[in-house]
Amino acid sequence: MSNFTIYPAIDMRGGKCVRLIQGDYDQETVYGDSPFDMAKSFADQGAGWIHMVDLDGAKEGVRINDSYVIKAASELGAHIQIGGGIRTERDIAHYLDNGVERVILGSSAVSDPDFTKDMIRKYGSHIAIGIDAKDGKVATHGWLQTSGTLAIDLGKLLADAGAETFIVTDIATDGMLSGPNVKGILAMAEATGKNVIASGGISSLEDLITLKEYEAQGIAGAIIGKALYTNRFTVEEALEKVRG
Repeated sequence: MSNFTIYPAIDMRGGKCVRLIQGDYDQETVYGDSPFDMAKSFADQGAGWIHMVDLDGAKEGVRINDSYVIKAASELGAHIQIGGGIRTERDIAHYLDNGVERVILGSSAVSDPDFTKDMIRKYGSHIAIGIDAKDGKVATHGWLQTSGTLAIDLGKLLADAGAETFIVTDIATDGMLSGPNVKGILAMAEATGKNVIASGGISSLEDLITLKEYEAQGIAGAIIGKALYTNRFTVEEALEKVRG
């Protein structure tokens, strides 16, 4: 049985399911009025994990769409991981205490690495590090800002601190259905020696097969968004493709 994990994605803004193009809040498409109903449909198709993002939270720096996340974690059989607007230990505890399996630290990993290291030490595998890269550098705050920090350097720093799971998004490919940046994702896996989940650009079942070929090198799964919403393939088809 493969450990390569499929993560159907639900991006939430204003209580709706949306997709952005390259993180641009002005290029939004609404795909559903209920994040919970979308999560349930993914779980009903067999998804063991669901990736949820609070876009409002990422932009504003506070939890905004958390009620949908907690409802999904409480009522569905799938594991939930959540990112967006998580800046304090209180935010982390709020999710973990309410059944969420994994919390993603992104902007705070850049702005406050000491806090991030403390949270990794305290919560272990329940913390994932989200690294959103633009031209090799880390973007933060809902991708509205680009830092001077190299994505690889941040990955190494936090892997040394004990982080076990990294989610790497190449902003140039996100929402573009242009194929994932396999080279960049693999470079992060090699640099950290940890599990790296690919995010951004996945457009076909063939993309999943390509990523799964590097499972032994640390590419542990794929987050799929627009391809599902535009009916390129289904969660069931994705799961079937990576089994074995």
